[in-house]
Amino acid sequence: MAAKPVLEIAPEKVAHVIIKAREFGAKVGAWDASPEDGDADEDPSAILEDFSNDPTAAEIAGFVDALNDDEQAHLVALAWVGRGTYEAEEFDEAVETARNEQNNATASYLLGLPLLADYLEEGLEKLGYSANDIESDVL
Repeated sequence: MAAKPVLEIAPEKVAHVIIKAREFGAKVGAWDASPEDGDADEDPSAILEDFSNDPTAAEIAGFVDALNDDEQAHLVALAWVGRGTYEAEEFDEAVETARNEQNNATASYLLGLPLLADYLEEGLEKLGYSANDIESDVL
């Protein structure tokens, strides 16, 4: 078996993004006009509404934006491997492509991937990391 590629992002950071992306992915279209109309005290299911000022999206974006360029490139490459754009053996190529295409919108790009959490988890697994173990360490 080939050696695991070296990640320049801590697997625990990836797990944090996975956990937050799952929270964000559970959101549904807003059924009220504004967050104020969807008062969770009156309607607990209102916390699942997806508003443009969603704090979960802002938290993910802030976290990703705080990562250095190498960490961001590795996070994007993991998503690509998980999505099947690259094979695990092509991880270095995926990282190089992510670096070459990197811009200031990495968080927006990642948040635009509808299955981000699944892609990152699958990417970790394909590279030989146990996503479940890493996630349980974070939780």
